[in-house]
Amino acid sequence: MNARTGTTIALDGMGGDHAPEVVVDGAILAARELGVGILLVGPEAELRSRLGGQAEGLGIEVVNATQVVEMDEHPANAVRQKPDSSMVVGVRQVREGKAQAFVSAGNTGAVMAAGLFELRRIRGVDRPALAGVFPTRKGGTLVIDIGANADARPEYLAQFALMGSAYMQGVFGIERPKVGLLSNGEEETKGNALVQAAHPRLRALPINFVGNVEGKEIPSGEVDVVVCDGFTGNVVLKLAEGLAGTITGLIREEISASVVSKLFAVGILPAFRRVRKRLDYAEYGGAPLLGLNGVCIVAHGRSTALAIKNAVRVAAQAVESDVVGTISRGLAESAAAAASQAETATPDPTETTSPS
Repeated sequence: MNARTGTTIALDGMGGDHAPEVVVDGAILAARELGVGILLVGPEAELRSRLGGQAEGLGIEVVNATQVVEMDEHPANAVRQKPDSSMVVGVRQVREGKAQAFVSAGNTGAVMAAGLFELRRIRGVDRPALAGVFPTRKGGTLVIDIGANADARPEYLAQFALMGSAYMQGVFGIERPKVGLLSNGEEETKGNALVQAAHPRLRALPINFVGNVEGKEIPSGEVDVVVCDGFTGNVVLKLAEGLAGTITGLIREEISASVVSKLFAVGILPAFRRVRKRLDYAEYGGAPLLGLNGVCIVAHGRSTALAIKNAVRVAAQAVESDVVGTISRGLAESAAAAASQAETATPDPTETTSPS
C-alpha cells in the first residue's frame, strides 16, 4: 500500500496495442502526479529495463508474470491456459489484498474472465457490466453496458441501473443521479421486447429512474446514467469515437482551407483545443467493470501514457469512494425492498376469513 495516498493499483504492463512502452510511461505519470502506489505486472526484466531509474522514490514495484494474453485470443481460454499472464497475476494482486484495484488496456473479455475467476461477482449480480463516461455539454453521462454483455435479460438491465447509479454518485459525487433506459422513444410503450420488459423493473428500483431516453440524450447530458445491453452500448461507443474524430478532423481541414481561415483560426485555436480535449477518450482514462468483488478498470486498447494515467486515476477514485461496497449495499437494499413488497402482496395462508 502506498504511503502517500494509501492506495495501490495493479497495472497490466503488457496490456494494449502499445505495451509495454506507453504503460510504463503512464505508470510513471500516475505515480508522480497522483501519488498512488503502482504494482507494474509483466516480464520483470523487460519492465525494469523500460523503467530504468525513473521509478526511484515513486512507489512503483514490478511484479513478475511470464505470460501475456494477446488481444485476439479467446478470453476464457486464454485466462485458463495462461495462469501466469500479466492480466491474471494483476487481478490476483487485488484478490490477495496487495492492491486495491486493477487496470488493463488489454483484451476486454479476458479482463472480465480473469475478474470473474479471481474476484467473483458481488452478491446479487448476474453479469458484470462495462460502463463508459461520454462527454456532454453538462459534464459526462455514464452508459452501461458498453460491451461486456452482447445479449442481456431484463433483470441484467435492472442491475446495470443500480450499479451505474452507485458509480456516478460515488465517483462523480452526483446526488441521486438521473437514470434513463435507452430506447427508440420516450414513451413507456416504445422499445423492443427487452426494453419493455426491463422498464417496470427499473421503475421499481430505489434509484432516480426518469424513464426511457433516446440516443440524443447521451450527448446532451439530460441524464447521468443511460442503461442498455452491451451490443447496443458498444455500437453507441464506436459511433461516438468515430464522430468525435470526424468532427475534429473536419474543423482542422476548414481552418487550413484558406489564408482567411488560417488568420481566423489564430483566435479560435484555444477554444478548439479545449473542445478536442473534452472529446478525447484519453482524458476519461478507462471504463469500470462493475459488478465484481473488486475494482477493475479497462482502458482503451490504443491508450496513450496520458490515458493510462487517467485510468489509474479512475481506479483510485473508485477505491476511495468504495464503489464496490456502495453497489453491494444498493443491491441488498433493492432485494430487501422487493422481498418486502412480495410479502405484503401475498395473502397470509394462516389467516381465515369469517363468513359474513
